[in-house]
Amino acid sequence: MEQLNRITQQSEVMGGKACIRGMRVTVGMVVSQIGSGHSIEKVLIDYPYLEHDDIMQALRYAAWLAEERKVVIAALVTIDPKRIRLRLLPLKVP
Repeated sequence: MEQLNRITQQSEVMGGKACIRGMRVTVGMVVSQIGSGHSIEKVLIDYPYLEHDDIMQALRYAAWLAEERKVVIAALVTIDPKRIRLRLLPLKVP
């Protein structure tokens, strides 16, 4: 996948959501605008500090997330006074 160097995630910016170049503009905000029927030109007018490439990378990032498959790993942690044990549990995938 092409590098998404304009998409940033920082816990102190917008609660760790994917943002554009560290600004308080989330990928979700941009994709929502496009999904609502606004043109890229309209989004650039509404957010004059964004660039065309910012919007394109936000769309590519959203597409990548839509295709991503999340795997949940279950674990059992047991603690006794002498050690902590971690055992992975089998997971049934529907």
